[in-house]
Amino acid sequence: MSSDAMTNSQATLWFSRHSPLLDQAVSAIHQRGYWAPFPEHPKAYPAESLASAAAEFQTLLGQPFELQGVGEIGRAGEEQSPYGFALGIHYPQYDPDTLLETQQSLIGGWRDAGPQTRVAVALEAIHRLNALSPLMAQAVQHTTGQSANMAFQAGGPHAQDRAVEAVAYSWDAMAEIPQSVLWRKPMGKRGQLSLTKRWHIVPRGISLSIACCTFPTWNTYPGLFASLVTGNPVVIKPHPDSILPLALTVKVLQEVLTEAGYDPRLVMLAVDTRPAPLAARLATDPRVRLIDFTGSSHFGNWLEQHAHQAEVFTEKAGLNTVIIDSMADITAVAGNLGFSLSLYSGQMCTSPQVIYIPASGVMVGGECWSFEQVADALVSSIAQWTADPAQACGFLGAIQSEGTLVRIQQCREAITGRGSVLLDSKSLIHPDFPSARVQTPLLLALASQDQDLYGKEQFGPIAYLVRTHGTAESLSLTRQTLLAQGAIALAIYTTRDDVLAQAENLAQDVAVSLSINLDGSFYMNQSATFSDFHGTGGNPAANTSLTDRGFISRRFVVVQSRRPATAATD
Repeated sequence: MSSDAMTNSQATLWFSRHSPLLDQAVSAIHQRGYWAPFPEHPKAYPAESLASAAAEFQTLLGQPFELQGVGEIGRAGEEQSPYGFALGIHYPQYDPDTLLETQQSLIGGWRDAGPQTRVAVALEAIHRLNALSPLMAQAVQHTTGQSANMAFQAGGPHAQDRAVEAVAYSWDAMAEIPQSVLWRKPMGKRGQLSLTKRWHIVPRGISLSIACCTFPTWNTYPGLFASLVTGNPVVIKPHPDSILPLALTVKVLQEVLTEAGYDPRLVMLAVDTRPAPLAARLATDPRVRLIDFTGSSHFGNWLEQHAHQAEVFTEKAGLNTVIIDSMADITAVAGNLGFSLSLYSGQMCTSPQVIYIPASGVMVGGECWSFEQVADALVSSIAQWTADPAQACGFLGAIQSEGTLVRIQQCREAITGRGSVLLDSKSLIHPDFPSARVQTPLLLALASQDQDLYGKEQFGPIAYLVRTHGTAESLSLTRQTLLAQGAIALAIYTTRDDVLAQAENLAQDVAVSLSINLDGSFYMNQSATFSDFHGTGGNPAANTSLTDRGFISRRFVVVQSRRPATAATD
Protein backbone atom coordinates (compact mmCIF):
# COMPACT_ATOMS: atom_id res chain seq x y z
CA MET A 1 0.00 0.00 0.00
CA SER A 2 1.40 3.40 -0.95
CA SER A 3 2.00 6.10 1.62
CA ASP A 4 -0.91 8.15 0.24
CA ALA A 5 -3.24 5.16 0.39
CA MET A 6 -2.22 4.46 3.95
CA THR A 7 -2.81 8.06 4.87
CA ASN A 8 -6.23 8.15 3.26
CA SER A 9 -7.18 4.82 4.80
CA GLN A 10 -6.24 5.92 8.33
CA ALA A 11 -7.84 9.32 8.04
CA THR A 12 -11.00 7.77 6.58
CA LEU A 13 -11.19 5.36 9.50
CA TRP A 14 -10.80 8.16 12.04
CA PHE A 15 -13.28 10.40 10.26
CA SER A 16 -15.85 7.62 10.20
CA ARG A 17 -15.25 6.91 13.89
CA HIS A 18 -15.65 10.53 14.97
CA SER A 19 -18.32 11.70 12.51
CA PRO A 20 -21.22 11.23 14.95
CA LEU A 21 -19.50 13.48 17.49
CA LEU A 22 -18.67 16.02 14.77
CA ASP A 23 -22.31 16.11 13.67
CA GLN A 24 -23.42 16.65 17.26
CA ALA A 25 -20.85 19.41 17.72
CA VAL A 26 -21.96 21.25 14.58
CA SER A 27 -25.57 21.00 15.75
CA ALA A 28 -24.56 22.29 19.19
CA ILE A 29 -22.83 25.43 17.90
CA HIS A 30 -26.00 26.38 16.06
CA GLN A 31 -28.48 25.50 18.81
CA ARG A 32 -26.28 26.75 21.69
CA GLY A 33 -27.99 24.63 24.34
CA TYR A 34 -26.18 22.42 26.81
CA TRP A 35 -23.95 19.78 25.26
CA ALA A 36 -20.56 18.45 26.26
CA PRO A 37 -18.66 15.77 24.34
CA PHE A 38 -16.61 14.64 27.34
CA PRO A 39 -17.64 13.94 30.95
CA GLU A 40 -16.21 16.40 33.45
CA HIS A 41 -16.27 14.22 36.56
CA PRO A 42 -13.15 12.12 37.25
CA LYS A 43 -15.32 9.13 38.20
CA ALA A 44 -16.30 8.79 34.54
CA TYR A 45 -12.71 7.82 33.69
CA PRO A 46 -11.01 4.44 34.22
CA ALA A 47 -10.10 3.87 37.86
CA GLU A 48 -6.66 2.52 36.96
CA SER A 49 -5.87 5.66 34.94
CA LEU A 50 -6.87 7.88 37.86
CA ALA A 51 -4.91 5.78 40.33
CA SER A 52 -1.70 5.76 38.29
CA ALA A 53 -1.71 9.44 37.23
CA ALA A 54 0.29 10.78 40.18
CA ALA A 55 2.96 8.11 39.80
CA GLU A 56 3.12 8.67 36.06
CA PHE A 57 3.57 12.39 36.69
CA GLN A 58 6.42 11.63 39.09
CA THR A 59 8.24 9.65 36.39
CA LEU A 60 8.36 12.80 34.24
CA LEU A 61 10.03 14.94 36.90
CA GLY A 62 13.72 15.63 36.53
CA GLN A 63 13.83 13.96 33.11
CA PRO A 64 14.25 15.09 29.50
CA PHE A 65 10.97 15.36 27.62
CA GLU A 66 11.28 14.06 24.07
CA LEU A 67 9.46 15.60 21.11
CA GLN A 68 9.86 15.69 17.35
CA GLY A 69 11.60 18.83 16.19
CA VAL A 70 14.37 20.24 14.07
CA GLY A 71 17.52 22.22 14.77
CA GLU A 72 17.80 21.43 18.47
CA ILE A 73 20.18 23.88 20.13
CA GLY A 74 19.82 22.89 23.76
CA ARG A 75 17.47 22.09 26.60
CA ALA A 76 15.45 24.34 28.91
CA GLY A 77 12.92 24.06 31.69
CA GLU A 78 12.40 26.10 34.83
CA GLU A 79 8.93 25.10 36.01
CA GLN A 80 8.24 25.36 39.72
CA SER A 81 5.06 23.88 41.13
CA PRO A 82 3.03 26.45 43.09
CA TYR A 83 2.59 23.57 45.50
CA GLY A 84 6.22 23.78 46.51
CA PHE A 85 8.65 21.81 44.36
CA ALA A 86 10.62 22.02 41.11
CA LEU A 87 9.53 19.91 38.16
CA GLY A 88 13.05 19.73 36.75
CA ILE A 89 11.84 18.66 33.29
CA HIS A 90 14.11 19.59 30.39
CA TYR A 91 12.50 20.32 27.03
CA PRO A 92 14.19 20.63 23.64
CA GLN A 93 14.88 24.09 22.30
CA TYR A 94 15.02 24.66 18.56
CA ASP A 95 16.62 27.30 16.41
CA PRO A 96 13.68 29.57 15.55
CA ASP A 97 14.68 30.09 11.93
CA THR A 98 15.12 26.37 11.31
CA LEU A 99 11.80 25.64 13.02
CA LEU A 100 9.90 28.16 10.91
CA GLU A 101 11.66 27.15 7.71
CA THR A 102 10.68 23.54 8.31
CA GLN A 103 7.05 24.35 8.99
CA GLN A 104 6.92 26.63 5.96
CA SER A 105 7.95 23.69 3.80
CA LEU A 106 5.10 21.56 5.18
CA ILE A 107 2.24 23.94 4.41
CA GLY A 108 1.54 22.62 0.89
CA GLY A 109 1.22 18.99 1.92
CA TRP A 110 -1.03 19.77 4.88
CA ARG A 111 -3.18 22.05 2.72
CA ASP A 112 -3.59 19.33 0.11
CA ALA A 113 -4.60 16.80 2.75
CA GLY A 114 -8.00 18.47 2.71
CA PRO A 115 -10.50 19.40 5.42
CA GLN A 116 -11.76 15.86 6.07
CA THR A 117 -8.29 14.48 6.77
CA ARG A 118 -7.34 17.43 8.95
CA VAL A 119 -10.57 17.14 10.96
CA ALA A 120 -10.00 13.40 11.37
CA VAL A 121 -6.49 13.97 12.73
CA ALA A 122 -7.70 16.68 15.11
CA LEU A 123 -10.59 14.67 16.53
CA GLU A 124 -8.46 11.57 16.99
CA ALA A 125 -5.90 13.67 18.88
CA ILE A 126 -8.60 15.23 21.06
CA HIS A 127 -9.95 11.80 21.98
CA ARG A 128 -6.47 10.66 22.97
CA LEU A 129 -6.02 13.81 25.02
CA ASN A 130 -9.28 13.01 26.76
CA ALA A 131 -7.95 9.58 27.71
CA LEU A 132 -4.87 11.39 29.06
CA SER A 133 -6.98 13.66 31.31
CA PRO A 134 -5.81 12.19 34.67
CA LEU A 135 -2.15 12.81 33.81
CA MET A 136 -2.97 16.17 32.25
CA ALA A 137 -4.67 17.17 35.51
CA GLN A 138 -1.42 16.51 37.38
CA ALA A 139 0.52 18.59 34.85
CA VAL A 140 -1.95 21.47 34.99
CA GLN A 141 -2.22 21.45 38.78
CA HIS A 142 1.52 21.59 39.29
CA THR A 143 2.25 24.29 36.74
CA THR A 144 -0.76 26.60 37.22
CA GLY A 145 -1.65 26.16 40.88
CA GLN A 146 -5.21 25.15 40.07
CA SER A 147 -6.82 22.83 42.58
CA ALA A 148 -6.87 19.13 41.74
CA ASN A 149 -10.53 19.20 40.74
CA MET A 150 -10.28 22.36 38.64
CA ALA A 151 -7.10 21.10 36.98
CA PHE A 152 -8.89 17.92 35.96
CA GLN A 153 -11.94 19.70 34.59
CA ALA A 154 -10.51 22.90 33.11
CA GLY A 155 -7.23 21.36 32.00
CA GLY A 156 -8.84 18.18 30.68
CA PRO A 157 -12.43 17.73 29.45
CA HIS A 158 -13.41 21.41 29.45
CA ALA A 159 -10.36 22.30 27.36
CA GLN A 160 -11.05 19.33 25.09
CA ASP A 161 -14.65 20.52 24.71
CA ARG A 162 -13.29 23.87 23.53
CA ALA A 163 -11.06 22.02 21.06
CA VAL A 164 -14.03 20.13 19.63
CA GLU A 165 -15.95 23.40 19.42
CA ALA A 166 -13.14 24.95 17.36
CA VAL A 167 -13.04 21.91 15.08
CA ALA A 168 -16.81 22.06 14.59
CA TYR A 169 -16.72 25.76 13.72
CA SER A 170 -13.83 25.17 11.32
CA TRP A 171 -15.52 22.23 9.61
CA ASP A 172 -18.77 24.18 9.31
CA ALA A 173 -17.04 27.23 7.86
CA MET A 174 -15.08 25.23 5.30
CA ALA A 175 -18.13 23.13 4.36
CA GLU A 176 -19.91 26.30 3.26
CA ILE A 177 -17.51 26.52 0.32
CA PRO A 178 -18.34 24.03 -2.48
CA GLN A 179 -15.41 22.29 -4.11
CA SER A 180 -16.63 22.93 -7.65
CA VAL A 181 -19.64 23.96 -9.70
CA LEU A 182 -20.70 24.17 -13.33
CA TRP A 183 -21.56 27.86 -13.82
CA ARG A 184 -23.94 28.74 -16.66
CA LYS A 185 -24.93 32.23 -17.73
CA PRO A 186 -27.75 32.53 -20.31
CA MET A 187 -26.60 34.58 -23.32
CA GLY A 188 -29.89 34.89 -25.20
CA LYS A 189 -29.62 33.91 -28.86
CA ARG A 190 -25.94 33.15 -28.36
CA GLY A 191 -26.80 30.24 -26.08
CA GLN A 192 -25.05 30.19 -22.76
CA LEU A 193 -21.65 30.82 -21.27
CA SER A 194 -20.38 27.82 -19.27
CA LEU A 195 -17.48 27.77 -16.86
CA THR A 196 -16.19 25.13 -14.52
CA LYS A 197 -15.30 26.79 -11.22
CA ARG A 198 -13.27 25.28 -8.39
CA TRP A 199 -12.63 26.64 -4.91
CA HIS A 200 -9.72 25.79 -2.64
CA ILE A 201 -9.37 26.33 1.11
CA VAL A 202 -5.93 27.88 1.46
CA PRO A 203 -4.29 28.33 4.88
CA ARG A 204 -2.82 31.66 5.89
CA GLY A 205 0.52 30.18 6.95
CA ILE A 206 2.32 29.33 10.15
CA SER A 207 0.22 29.83 13.28
CA LEU A 208 1.83 30.87 16.56
CA SER A 209 0.07 30.13 19.87
CA ILE A 210 1.48 32.15 22.78
CA ALA A 211 0.08 30.47 25.87
CA CYS A 212 -0.63 31.76 29.35
CA CYS A 213 0.56 30.24 32.62
CA THR A 214 -2.82 29.85 34.36
CA PHE A 215 -4.95 28.04 31.75
CA PRO A 216 -2.45 26.60 29.26
CA THR A 217 -4.82 24.09 27.64
CA TRP A 218 -8.22 25.79 27.97
CA ASN A 219 -7.01 29.03 26.41
CA THR A 220 -4.66 27.46 23.85
CA TYR A 221 -6.75 24.65 22.37
CA PRO A 222 -9.28 26.80 20.46
CA GLY A 223 -6.66 28.61 18.38
CA LEU A 224 -4.43 25.55 18.08
CA PHE A 225 -7.13 23.29 16.67
CA ALA A 226 -8.80 26.00 14.59
CA SER A 227 -5.49 26.74 12.88
CA LEU A 228 -4.53 23.10 12.40
CA VAL A 229 -7.90 22.08 10.94
CA THR A 230 -7.90 25.00 8.50
CA GLY A 231 -4.51 23.89 7.18
CA ASN A 232 -1.95 25.91 9.13
CA PRO A 233 1.11 24.40 10.86
CA VAL A 234 1.26 25.47 14.50
CA VAL A 235 4.11 26.59 16.75
CA ILE A 236 3.15 26.56 20.43
CA LYS A 237 5.13 28.93 22.62
CA PRO A 238 4.26 27.95 26.20
CA HIS A 239 4.76 30.19 29.20
CA PRO A 240 8.08 29.24 30.87
CA ASP A 241 6.18 28.49 34.09
CA SER A 242 3.67 26.14 32.45
CA ILE A 243 5.24 24.03 29.72
CA LEU A 244 4.31 20.44 30.60
CA PRO A 245 0.58 20.54 29.72
CA LEU A 246 1.35 21.77 26.23
CA ALA A 247 4.33 19.45 25.82
CA LEU A 248 1.97 16.54 26.50
CA THR A 249 -0.46 18.01 23.98
CA VAL A 250 2.19 18.35 21.28
CA LYS A 251 3.38 14.79 21.93
CA VAL A 252 -0.12 13.42 21.32
CA LEU A 253 -0.60 15.52 18.18
CA GLN A 254 2.75 14.46 16.80
CA GLU A 255 1.94 10.79 17.39
CA VAL A 256 -1.39 11.12 15.58
CA LEU A 257 0.14 13.04 12.68
CA THR A 258 2.81 10.36 12.29
CA GLU A 259 0.22 7.57 12.26
CA ALA A 260 -1.74 9.49 9.62
CA GLY A 261 1.35 9.65 7.42
CA TYR A 262 2.13 13.33 7.91
CA ASP A 263 5.18 15.08 9.25
CA PRO A 264 4.83 15.36 13.06
CA ARG A 265 6.60 18.70 12.94
CA LEU A 266 3.39 20.28 11.67
CA VAL A 267 2.97 21.00 15.39
CA MET A 268 6.06 21.98 17.36
CA LEU A 269 6.87 23.38 20.77
CA ALA A 270 9.03 26.52 21.05
CA VAL A 271 10.33 26.59 24.61
CA ASP A 272 12.00 29.74 25.92
CA THR A 273 13.19 31.13 29.23
CA ARG A 274 12.61 34.41 31.06
CA PRO A 275 16.15 35.69 30.33
CA ALA A 276 15.81 34.81 26.63
CA PRO A 277 12.16 35.18 25.52
CA LEU A 278 11.11 34.10 22.02
CA ALA A 279 7.57 35.39 21.66
CA ALA A 280 8.33 38.79 20.11
CA ARG A 281 10.89 37.34 17.72
CA LEU A 282 8.55 34.63 16.49
CA ALA A 283 5.54 36.92 16.34
CA THR A 284 7.18 39.43 14.00
CA ASP A 285 8.70 36.88 11.62
CA PRO A 286 7.08 37.31 8.18
CA ARG A 287 6.47 33.55 7.96
CA VAL A 288 4.11 33.70 10.95
CA ARG A 289 0.68 34.64 9.64
CA LEU A 290 -1.57 33.81 12.61
CA ILE A 291 -1.06 34.59 16.31
CA ASP A 292 -3.18 33.49 19.26
CA PHE A 293 -2.26 35.16 22.55
CA THR A 294 -3.55 35.02 26.11
CA GLY A 295 -1.83 37.16 28.73
CA SER A 296 -1.08 40.71 29.78
CA SER A 297 -2.52 43.74 28.05
CA HIS A 298 0.98 45.16 27.71
CA PHE A 299 2.24 42.39 25.43
CA GLY A 300 -1.14 41.80 23.82
CA ASN A 301 -1.30 45.43 22.74
CA TRP A 302 2.29 45.19 21.53
CA LEU A 303 1.39 42.23 19.33
CA GLU A 304 -1.58 44.05 17.84
CA GLN A 305 0.61 47.07 17.08
CA HIS A 306 3.72 45.32 15.77
CA ALA A 307 2.82 41.93 14.25
CA HIS A 308 1.36 43.56 11.14
CA GLN A 309 2.02 40.57 8.90
CA ALA A 310 -0.28 38.33 10.96
CA GLU A 311 -3.90 37.98 11.93
CA VAL A 312 -3.68 38.52 15.71
CA PHE A 313 -6.20 37.10 18.19
CA THR A 314 -5.74 38.35 21.76
CA GLU A 315 -7.28 37.85 25.17
CA LYS A 316 -5.82 40.34 27.65
CA ALA A 317 -6.52 41.87 31.05
CA GLY A 318 -9.89 43.38 31.91
CA LEU A 319 -11.83 44.87 34.79
CA ASN A 320 -14.58 42.36 35.58
CA THR A 321 -17.30 44.23 37.40
CA VAL A 322 -20.35 43.58 39.60
CA ILE A 323 -23.13 46.13 40.07
CA ILE A 324 -25.32 45.63 43.14
CA ASP A 325 -28.61 47.54 42.99
CA SER A 326 -31.15 45.35 44.79
CA MET A 327 -31.86 41.70 45.47
CA ALA A 328 -34.34 39.30 46.98
CA ASP A 329 -31.98 37.13 49.06
CA ILE A 330 -28.70 38.51 50.43
CA THR A 331 -27.57 35.12 51.70
CA ALA A 332 -27.83 33.50 48.28
CA VAL A 333 -26.17 36.43 46.51
CA ALA A 334 -23.35 36.71 49.04
CA GLY A 335 -22.79 32.96 48.84
CA ASN A 336 -22.51 33.09 45.05
CA LEU A 337 -20.23 36.15 44.98
CA GLY A 338 -18.13 34.87 47.87
CA PHE A 339 -17.35 31.70 45.98
CA SER A 340 -16.73 33.61 42.73
CA LEU A 341 -14.18 35.76 44.53
CA SER A 342 -12.48 32.71 46.05
CA LEU A 343 -12.42 30.31 43.08
CA TYR A 344 -8.83 29.67 42.00
CA SER A 345 -7.83 32.65 44.14
CA GLY A 346 -9.12 35.15 41.61
CA GLN A 347 -6.68 33.93 38.94
CA MET A 348 -9.30 33.52 36.24
CA CYS A 349 -9.86 35.96 33.39
CA THR A 350 -13.53 36.07 34.46
CA SER A 351 -12.97 36.61 38.20
CA PRO A 352 -14.82 39.63 39.63
CA GLN A 353 -12.67 42.47 40.94
CA VAL A 354 -14.79 45.60 41.33
CA ILE A 355 -18.16 45.51 43.12
CA TYR A 356 -20.16 48.74 43.06
CA ILE A 357 -22.55 49.26 45.99
CA PRO A 358 -24.53 52.48 46.65
CA ALA A 359 -23.35 54.24 49.82
CA SER A 360 -26.99 54.68 50.79
CA GLY A 361 -27.51 50.94 50.71
CA VAL A 362 -29.52 48.50 48.60
CA MET A 363 -33.01 47.04 48.86
CA VAL A 364 -32.98 43.43 50.02
CA GLY A 365 -36.39 41.80 49.98
CA GLY A 366 -38.09 45.13 50.60
CA GLU A 367 -35.70 46.22 53.37
CA CYS A 368 -32.82 48.67 52.95
CA TRP A 369 -29.43 47.21 53.77
CA SER A 370 -26.57 49.63 54.29
CA PHE A 371 -23.28 49.46 52.42
CA GLU A 372 -21.70 48.10 55.61
CA GLN A 373 -24.31 45.36 55.96
CA VAL A 374 -23.86 44.21 52.37
CA ALA A 375 -20.08 44.30 52.82
CA ASP A 376 -20.37 42.28 56.02
CA ALA A 377 -22.47 39.69 54.21
CA LEU A 378 -19.76 39.27 51.56
CA VAL A 379 -17.02 39.13 54.20
CA SER A 380 -18.98 36.49 56.14
CA SER A 381 -19.53 34.46 52.99
CA ILE A 382 -15.84 34.38 52.10
CA ALA A 383 -14.96 33.60 55.70
CA GLN A 384 -17.36 30.68 55.67
CA TRP A 385 -16.11 29.37 52.36
CA THR A 386 -12.51 29.48 53.61
CA ALA A 387 -13.07 28.51 57.27
CA ASP A 388 -11.94 24.92 56.80
CA PRO A 389 -8.42 25.09 55.28
CA ALA A 390 -8.56 21.58 53.85
CA GLN A 391 -11.87 22.26 52.13
CA ALA A 392 -10.83 25.76 51.04
CA CYS A 393 -7.68 24.51 49.36
CA GLY A 394 -9.94 22.40 47.17
CA PHE A 395 -11.18 25.49 45.32
CA LEU A 396 -8.63 28.20 46.18
CA GLY A 397 -5.80 26.26 44.61
CA ALA A 398 -2.38 27.85 44.90
CA ILE A 399 -0.98 31.20 43.79
CA GLN A 400 0.69 30.61 40.43
CA SER A 401 3.22 33.43 40.60
CA GLU A 402 5.13 34.92 43.51
CA GLY A 403 4.41 38.26 41.86
CA THR A 404 0.78 37.87 42.88
CA LEU A 405 1.82 37.66 46.53
CA VAL A 406 3.67 40.94 46.08
CA ARG A 407 0.61 42.46 44.43
CA ILE A 408 -1.60 41.51 47.39
CA GLN A 409 0.70 43.41 49.72
CA GLN A 410 0.95 46.39 47.39
CA CYS A 411 -2.84 46.70 47.07
CA ARG A 412 -3.24 46.40 50.84
CA GLU A 413 -0.74 49.21 51.40
CA ALA A 414 -2.01 51.43 48.58
CA ILE A 415 -5.38 52.12 50.21
CA THR A 416 -3.85 53.42 53.44
CA GLY A 417 -5.55 56.71 54.33
CA ARG A 418 -8.07 56.33 51.51
CA GLY A 419 -9.96 53.12 52.16
CA SER A 420 -10.16 50.18 54.50
CA VAL A 421 -9.41 46.48 54.63
CA LEU A 422 -12.72 44.66 54.97
CA LEU A 423 -11.17 41.19 54.88
CA ASP A 424 -7.46 40.56 54.93
CA SER A 425 -5.82 37.87 52.85
CA LYS A 426 -4.28 35.12 54.91
CA SER A 427 -2.08 32.14 54.17
CA LEU A 428 -3.44 28.64 54.53
CA ILE A 429 -1.55 25.38 54.94
CA HIS A 430 -2.41 22.87 52.25
CA PRO A 431 -3.05 19.42 53.79
CA ASP A 432 -1.07 17.61 51.07
CA PHE A 433 1.50 20.24 50.08
CA PRO A 434 2.69 22.24 53.11
CA SER A 435 4.87 24.50 50.95
CA ALA A 436 2.04 25.51 48.62
CA ARG A 437 1.29 29.23 48.15
CA VAL A 438 -2.34 29.37 49.30
CA GLN A 439 -4.05 32.71 50.00
CA THR A 440 -7.60 33.71 50.85
CA PRO A 441 -9.18 36.75 49.15
CA LEU A 442 -8.31 40.32 50.07
CA LEU A 443 -11.42 42.52 50.20
CA LEU A 444 -10.92 46.29 50.21
CA ALA A 445 -13.33 49.23 50.48
CA LEU A 446 -12.86 52.42 48.49
CA ALA A 447 -14.82 55.49 47.41
CA SER A 448 -15.93 55.92 43.82
CA GLN A 449 -13.38 58.67 43.15
CA ASP A 450 -10.47 56.28 43.82
CA GLN A 451 -10.35 54.95 40.28
CA ASP A 452 -6.58 55.14 40.24
CA LEU A 453 -6.61 52.25 42.72
CA TYR A 454 -9.49 50.06 41.55
CA GLY A 455 -9.70 51.09 37.89
CA LYS A 456 -7.28 48.56 36.43
CA GLU A 457 -6.94 44.80 36.76
CA GLN A 458 -5.19 43.54 39.89
CA PHE A 459 -4.69 39.88 39.05
CA GLY A 460 -5.17 37.50 41.95
CA PRO A 461 -7.36 37.23 45.08
CA ILE A 462 -7.98 40.99 45.27
CA ALA A 463 -11.35 42.71 45.08
CA TYR A 464 -12.72 46.19 45.78
CA LEU A 465 -16.09 47.16 47.19
CA VAL A 466 -16.68 50.66 45.84
CA ARG A 467 -19.11 53.12 47.45
CA THR A 468 -21.08 54.99 44.82
CA HIS A 469 -23.66 57.75 45.02
CA GLY A 470 -26.26 55.36 43.65
CA THR A 471 -26.88 52.82 40.91
CA ALA A 472 -26.80 55.55 38.28
CA GLU A 473 -23.18 56.28 39.20
CA SER A 474 -22.41 52.56 39.37
CA LEU A 475 -23.61 52.18 35.80
CA SER A 476 -21.75 55.30 34.69
CA LEU A 477 -18.48 54.19 36.28
CA THR A 478 -18.85 50.75 34.74
CA ARG A 479 -19.28 52.29 31.32
CA GLN A 480 -16.26 54.53 31.83
CA THR A 481 -13.88 51.88 33.13
CA LEU A 482 -14.93 49.14 30.73
CA LEU A 483 -14.59 51.38 27.70
CA ALA A 484 -11.04 52.12 28.89
CA GLN A 485 -9.99 48.75 30.30
CA GLY A 486 -12.44 46.23 28.87
CA ALA A 487 -13.76 43.13 30.62
CA ILE A 488 -14.62 39.53 29.93
CA ALA A 489 -17.47 39.43 32.46
CA LEU A 490 -20.02 41.84 33.91
CA ALA A 491 -22.70 41.02 36.49
CA ILE A 492 -25.65 42.86 37.97
CA TYR A 493 -28.01 42.22 40.85
CA THR A 494 -31.31 44.05 40.60
CA THR A 495 -35.01 43.50 41.12
CA ARG A 496 -35.91 46.59 39.08
CA ASP A 497 -36.84 46.18 35.42
CA ASP A 498 -35.67 49.65 34.46
CA VAL A 499 -32.21 49.05 35.96
CA LEU A 500 -32.01 45.68 34.25
CA ALA A 501 -32.85 47.31 30.92
CA GLN A 502 -30.11 49.89 31.48
CA ALA A 503 -27.63 47.12 32.30
CA GLU A 504 -28.55 45.18 29.15
CA ASN A 505 -27.99 48.31 27.06
CA LEU A 506 -24.74 49.04 28.86
CA ALA A 507 -23.46 45.52 28.20
CA GLN A 508 -24.13 45.97 24.49
CA ASP A 509 -22.59 49.45 24.44
CA VAL A 510 -19.32 48.22 25.98
CA ALA A 511 -19.53 44.77 24.33
CA VAL A 512 -19.25 42.56 27.39
CA SER A 513 -21.12 39.44 28.48
CA LEU A 514 -23.65 40.09 31.23
CA SER A 515 -24.73 37.79 34.08
CA ILE A 516 -27.95 38.71 35.87
CA ASN A 517 -28.93 37.81 39.45
CA LEU A 518 -26.76 34.71 39.75
CA ASP A 519 -27.41 33.31 43.20
CA GLY A 520 -27.13 29.53 42.80
CA SER A 521 -24.34 27.20 41.78
CA PHE A 522 -23.52 28.85 38.45
CA TYR A 523 -20.96 31.65 38.75
CA MET A 524 -19.93 34.62 36.64
CA ASN A 525 -16.46 33.03 36.38
CA GLN A 526 -17.82 30.11 34.36
CA SER A 527 -18.12 29.83 30.59
CA ALA A 528 -20.12 26.98 29.04
CA THR A 529 -18.63 25.57 25.85
CA PHE A 530 -20.98 25.34 22.84
CA SER A 531 -23.27 27.90 24.47
CA ASP A 532 -21.37 30.87 25.92
CA PHE A 533 -19.14 33.03 23.77
CA HIS A 534 -16.03 33.64 25.86
CA GLY A 535 -15.17 37.27 25.26
CA THR A 536 -16.79 39.34 22.53
CA GLY A 537 -13.86 40.85 20.68
CA GLY A 538 -15.54 44.23 21.11
CA ASN A 539 -13.71 45.77 24.07
CA PRO A 540 -10.07 46.25 25.10
CA ALA A 541 -9.92 42.98 27.10
CA ALA A 542 -10.01 40.84 23.95
CA ASN A 543 -10.09 41.43 20.21
CA THR A 544 -11.66 38.02 19.57
CA SER A 545 -14.16 35.57 20.96
CA LEU A 546 -13.89 31.91 21.90
CA THR A 547 -15.47 30.78 19.74
CA ASP A 548 -17.36 32.44 16.91
CA ARG A 549 -17.19 32.36 13.13
CA GLY A 550 -14.80 35.31 13.00
CA PHE A 551 -12.34 33.36 15.12
CA ILE A 552 -12.23 30.76 12.35
CA SER A 553 -12.75 32.54 9.03
CA ARG A 554 -9.63 34.69 9.30
CA ARG A 555 -7.45 31.57 9.40
CA PHE A 556 -7.90 30.67 5.74
CA VAL A 557 -8.70 32.24 2.40
CA VAL A 558 -10.63 30.86 -0.54
CA VAL A 559 -8.83 30.70 -3.88
CA GLN A 560 -10.79 29.93 -7.00
CA SER A 561 -9.94 28.76 -10.49
CA ARG A 562 -12.25 28.84 -13.51
CA ARG A 563 -12.11 27.56 -17.04
CA PRO A 564 -14.45 27.08 -19.98
CA ALA A 565 -16.53 23.98 -19.44
CA THR A 566 -15.78 21.07 -21.74
CA ALA A 567 -18.53 19.73 -23.96
CA ALA A 568 -18.70 16.57 -21.87
CA THR A 569 -19.10 18.54 -18.67
CA ASP A 570 -21.58 20.94 -20.22
